[in-house]
Amino acid sequence: MKSVILPVLATLLMLVIPCNCLAQWPQFRGPDGQGHSNAKGVALHWSESNSVTWKTEIPGEGWSSPVISNNQIWLTSSQADGTSLRAIGIDRTSGKILHHVEVLTTDEVGPKHVQNGFASPTPVLEGNRVFVHFGARGTVCLDTDGRILWKNISLPFTAPQGAASSPILYEDKIILCCDGTDNQFLVALDKETGEILWQQERQHLERVADKGFFKMAYSTPLIQNISGVDQLVSTSAEHVAAYNPSTGQELWWMPYQGFSLVGRPSFGNHMFYVVGSINAGHHTIFAIHPDGQGQIAEQQLAWQYSESIPHVPSPLLVDKELYLVHDEGIAKCLDAMTGEVLWKKRLGGNFRSSPIQIRDRIYFCNQEGTTLVAKAGRTFKVLATNKLDGMFYASPAVAGRALFLRSATHLYRIEKD
Repeated sequence: MKSVILPVLATLLMLVIPCNCLAQWPQFRGPDGQGHSNAKGVALHWSESNSVTWKTEIPGEGWSSPVISNNQIWLTSSQADGTSLRAIGIDRTSGKILHHVEVLTTDEVGPKHVQNGFASPTPVLEGNRVFVHFGARGTVCLDTDGRILWKNISLPFTAPQGAASSPILYEDKIILCCDGTDNQFLVALDKETGEILWQQERQHLERVADKGFFKMAYSTPLIQNISGVDQLVSTSAEHVAAYNPSTGQELWWMPYQGFSLVGRPSFGNHMFYVVGSINAGHHTIFAIHPDGQGQIAEQQLAWQYSESIPHVPSPLLVDKELYLVHDEGIAKCLDAMTGEVLWKKRLGGNFRSSPIQIRDRIYFCNQEGTTLVAKAGRTFKVLATNKLDGMFYASPAVAGRALFLRSATHLYRIEKD
């Protein structure tokens, strides 16, 4: 594929004035990237006939989660069997589609998993800009009027299960994880132009040097400031590593066995909680103290746990409790300091979306459209069970008093009457 970068005209860049708007849910898993919300008055009970402010049909197919800033919601979709990739902007108040922009076309849609689509990475918002990413197909920046500002399709890699890792923003950069079977790297693009600022090849893959399939990964990284130094923590095949987000330089790393990691890391209690190690179909969650350089010392691994750890849904850390929901519906609460199991329950259904916390509640939305709301805490208590039509892979979003849920065909705004 040829490298094509369409920068914004310099004069247009000078005229773009960032809006002073509030990004209520600007990226995958919300403001802090970890699924937390302090919103008040969010609905506890709903159905197709109750507490649905609006329900908007979304053209095409997509599993990306909605992102929200000011009065706009953005998500992505694909049409024409994946050859037409779209960015869709929706009015938050009315549910009306404001923008439906074809941002990329391709004759090479690439492979994908049967449970994945061609528009799975979640967009990221900042000011009056929308950044959408489609894995190896490319990355595009639009403004909130739906005008394309730049495109970058210069970063090919082969991901047999399709695109999944979502972009993140840092200072003047948009950072992407590109972990294919042929190439494995992280890259930072200039937010203004789409040009490459740094590119860091993955290291520590010697054990699978001749096994390309076992080098792929699909996780979204997380940035945290540790003792005055920003760390970008990203899971990969065979290891998790922290990088300097300004330069791409590796800071520390920890080995494990496994590949095809999906869940986004969490951070709290001066520990990163990361899912790694697919070994005979099993995953492990590791609690890591992010100090030092190079390969972490034994004492930096606080604990690890390997029973019914999810593959796709990300862990949810709330204070000193870590909530997990396995893809096949087994939920657990672990003591985040020790890894001890506090409770374990079968919720029913299958899960692709990640749970979120809204104040003292945990929202678990399964693939079949049932959202179980549990009380946060060390004992399991169901507060409500709600059912909508359709299939739900995308993770929920929150803005104001409203909950936004995306099915395979529609976007819902859920709000108490």
